[in-house]
Amino acid sequence: MKGFLIFIFGIFATFSLALVGVVAVPRAQLVNLQPQVDEDNPTDVYPVNTGGVSDQGRQVFVANGCIACHSQQVRGPGSIDIARGWGTRRTVALDYLYGQPIRLGTMRNGPDLTNIGTRQSSAEWHYLHLYNPRTVTPGSIMPPFHFLFQVRKISGERASDALYLSGSDMPPDGYEVIPTPEAKALVGYLLSLDKSHPLKEAKASREGSAK
Repeated sequence: MKGFLIFIFGIFATFSLALVGVVAVPRAQLVNLQPQVDEDNPTDVYPVNTGGVSDQGRQVFVANGCIACHSQQVRGPGSIDIARGWGTRRTVALDYLYGQPIRLGTMRNGPDLTNIGTRQSSAEWHYLHLYNPRTVTPGSIMPPFHFLFQVRKISGERASDALYLSGSDMPPDGYEVIPTPEAKALVGYLLSLDKSHPLKEAKASREGSAK
């Protein structure tokens, strides 16, 4: 009986220690995390809670399963992430302060999106990429997201955000392809993804800074 009690106590202690180490300690370290404020320039605050369209776009990102193919985490200098141009430094906990729930991702069938807002800062590029990825990235395996766009008859002048398409993607004469509110929100979110701000705890690598 005594041996059985010791066995049960051992199991309980093991799970308790694991819970403390994996959940309690990290939470205690991060629960009071605050934005970084530059001592020499108090207006330089990072990160900034963009909210609005960015939050709406994050929901579109999640709803369409983008996290299944794209990560949002740049690993340290020992990896190839920085060499690929996906960032100038590794990402740290502070980068995700306003990104709840965090979308780190585990698959990279497509490139990492941590800093896609700086790598591709053109909304037009993103619209074309969503409508037909192969028009801007030949050989891409990403599926087209036609349902995020509307084909409508041109009434008066062409819409300012209408896509300039060619080949088989061109709409019929007299029609145009425009982004839906969901597409605009998603692109707004992608353009907001910029985790390149210098941080004390994650210095830029020489390789990444040279790009």
